Formats: sequence, C-alpha cells, structure tokens
Amino acid sequence: MNNLSIIVAVAENGVIGYQNTLPWHLPEDLKNFRALTTGHHIIMGRKTYESLGRLLPGRTTVIVTRNPAYKIEGALIAHTLEAAIDLCQHDTEVFLIGGAELYLAGLGLASKLYITEIELAPAGDAYFPKVDAKLWSEISREVHTSEQGLGFSYVTYTRKS
Repeated sequence: MNNLSIIVAVAENGVIGYQNTLPWHLPEDLKNFRALTTGHHIIMGRKTYESLGRLLPGRTTVIVTRNPAYKIEGALIAHTLEAAIDLCQHDTEVFLIGGAELYLAGLGLASKLYITEIELAPAGDAYFPKVDAKLWSEISREVHTSEQGLGFSYVTYTRKS
C-alpha cells in the first residue's frame, strides 16, 4: 500500500516559495497543516528543513539530503526520497512537505495530494509541478477567506487507479 501524501500550498501562478520562505502569511493554512500532519512522519528536503530551522513538534522528521555527513539530532536522514519513504513504512500516512525538487520526484509516488490553492500570484523561485487531471481525481474542495481577506481553498486529490 502506498501511504505517501503530498501537502503543499500553491499560488495561482504555481509559486510555492521565494528565497526559501513562503511568499504569504496564512495562519489558517498552517493550522490545517499541523492538524493533518501531527502524529505522522513528514519528509522534507534539507533546504526546507533549514528554512524551518527546527523540528516540528508531534511529528517524526525525515530529511532528504545528498550529503552523507549530514546529521540533525532527533531527525531521520535519508539520501533519496525512496529511502525516506522506506523509513516510514509503519505509518498509516506519510507527508511529503517540500521542497520543489522532492515534490517533482514525489508526484509520481504519492497516492494523495492535499493542495491549498492560494488566490495570489506572488514572485517566486520555487514552483509546484502541474497536477495532471488524467492521473488525479479531485475528491474535496473547501473554499475559504482568511482573516486578512485572502481567498484560498483546501483541495484534496487521490490518484486514479
């Protein structure tokens, strides 16, 4: 059973990051992210980990890096996405949380996508790959407006069999 899910916030223009940060402030999405991922393994690239600057509480962190000497106390280290997934095999759902390079690799392996679509087109230097409608079915969509007036939607997809 494939238990890999991708979780990502994406702007209308495909942007997911700028200079290793999120180009928006959306506390509602961070709360949703925490609710979905707490109690599970989260897989991320080294740059994503370094942009967070800490381990996220209540989750098992798996960092993917090409550097064989890289170590972070309290985190699991893997050198490929596949090796990272193998470290999580006993979890019912494993979340890939970034960055762009891992999302590209993970899109072919994931069985579920949790995408927060943000009604904004900011400048960016990291992009999420286009979701191919032939491969994915949208199973839910919740439309929201943030306290700051920013429109966003939580959209969930499952892989077509």
